[in-house]
Amino acid sequence: MKTPLSLILILIPLLVFSQESSDRYIIRSIAFYNVENLFDIENDSLTFDDDRTPNGKDHWTKERYFKKIDAIAKTLSLIGNDVTQTSPDIIGLCEVENKQVIADLVAHPSLKNKKYEIVHFNSPDERGIDVALLYKPTSFIANSFKSHRLLLQNKKGFRDYTRDQLVVGGILDNEQFHFIVNHWPSRSGGAARSKPNRLAAAQLNMRIIDSLKNQNNTTKIISMGDFNDDPTDDSFKLILKTKGKIKKLDSLSLFNPMEKLHKKGIGSLAYRDKWNLFDQFYFTSNLIHHNLASFGFWKAMVFNPSYLVNPAGKYKGYPFRTYAGGTYTEGYSDHFPVYIYLIKKAP
Repeated sequence: MKTPLSLILILIPLLVFSQESSDRYIIRSIAFYNVENLFDIENDSLTFDDDRTPNGKDHWTKERYFKKIDAIAKTLSLIGNDVTQTSPDIIGLCEVENKQVIADLVAHPSLKNKKYEIVHFNSPDERGIDVALLYKPTSFIANSFKSHRLLLQNKKGFRDYTRDQLVVGGILDNEQFHFIVNHWPSRSGGAARSKPNRLAAAQLNMRIIDSLKNQNNTTKIISMGDFNDDPTDDSFKLILKTKGKIKKLDSLSLFNPMEKLHKKGIGSLAYRDKWNLFDQFYFTSNLIHHNLASFGFWKAMVFNPSYLVNPAGKYKGYPFRTYAGGTYTEGYSDHFPVYIYLIKKAP
């Protein structure tokens, strides 16, 4: 059933929460999706986007662009839908070229009636790709927005331009939340050689989280993104000090539910027949509790229905991407989306 604020009230089975079957719960879903080079067809003279133009290497036409918009919009509309009967309340995106492509996305018939608001800043990334946050104003009221720059240098001492880290604060059903959207430096040149850049990104993320907690130690902070690292890599375990087991948490800990999925061999992207879980969520420990009077973490999942999986050929079983080996394949992305559920008892 729906309240005037479109809160999704769901009956939770007795065996899951040991509550009476008549109890009602509010479920919120939060998703993240690397949409793999969602570019418009225009040539931006300030970025390296030449391949994704009609005359570029990828022959990126208006038809192909809107076909990808159609594919991504329909996918977003289905994430978590089996539980909430609606699309996610909060969506983090990466590899979007500009605000216009996001506007085209939320204007698609699959999403238009959700009335998503957009938070986006232009990053200095050399390819012109950014991160963004979408939210439903019926459930989340955003009241602060900030883009944090990650300053890197290459071996020659020149600036190495990359994506900013986006922070959006606000009220989710009367509770203070902050969401951080990330797209950390890639593994180009090798995982070991590029590792210092991701350690620097983790340090920036940690400073952001510490600053938010100093301002308000009760705020609930959720960081999401394509980190180009797995949950067990040093950026998480040494810098952020994330923990994958609830029993090891203290009040200062960050919990990473994706660590358990990773240890089971579940991934969000594949490379050379190896699965990685670069797309992740982690959050402050005040989202782990047994008091359902306020929002708490329920579960994390990778969204990988069969239509997002490459059906045949060399990359069979991999995420069904838009281009493979330089050939247009009409797919979705080289990453699967990931999502989490938050739950609390209805008033």
